[in-house]
Amino acid sequence: MSDDLRTWRLRRKVSQIDLALRAGTTQRHISFIESGRSSPGRAMIIRLAESLDVPLRERNALLLASGYAPAYPETPWDDTLLTPIRAAVEQVLQAHNPYPAIVVDRHGTLVSANTAFHTLTADVSPTLVTPPVNIPRLLLHPTGLAPHITNLDEWAHHVLDALRTQAARTPDPALDALIAELTTYTPTPHVPPTHLGFATPLCLRTPAGELHLLTTLTHFATPHDVTVAELRLEAFLPADAPTATLLTTMATRSNP
Repeated sequence: MSDDLRTWRLRRKVSQIDLALRAGTTQRHISFIESGRSSPGRAMIIRLAESLDVPLRERNALLLASGYAPAYPETPWDDTLLTPIRAAVEQVLQAHNPYPAIVVDRHGTLVSANTAFHTLTADVSPTLVTPPVNIPRLLLHPTGLAPHITNLDEWAHHVLDALRTQAARTPDPALDALIAELTTYTPTPHVPPTHLGFATPLCLRTPAGELHLLTTLTHFATPHDVTVAELRLEAFLPADAPTATLLTTMATRSNP
């Protein structure tokens, strides 16, 4: 536990005194915990983990390493306990039509998607849309959406940079393996001189015309379940008026 706490503190770039102030304890106590001279109680471990913004899954791991039971449940997605969450997710997804929207887990595995997203992926390799579907792989694989992305260099940089940032913040061997795989598919990422920096559009060529899409990310606030905490809703919104019109037209054609 002592090494794990120090690792998380350094990863978050937080000093012992700052952590002590956040957690309502003393720097001396933090120092004793990190050196193994003091064994924190269950409540202190949870308080320190909260103060360092440690994900719920990793908080459970810290508790287990100290001999305590996990504090946060990990409820299966299809469990009846999550019925209100599933209903809320589906309502948000359908409300985004005719704009594509998806919900993924911490590894980018698809949990749910709306009709507009399925329309965009209708022509990709069947193996990439057979569950479990990984969205970063679907986007960048040569038999996925990659051949249809007109700014693939720039978009690949966006996807890989986001994954590397996530892996740096919360290390995960599965995420590292995914990054290594995707790197073999993609061209050398570079940011063009015209890049504005505030948003990278997904420029996607479709039979109906080219789409320019911006993405937004949404998380559940203050979750206490590991499954819910790791959900991320990604909505693809039109970056211009022609894209908005085209998405509406595509939706009408797919739902006559």
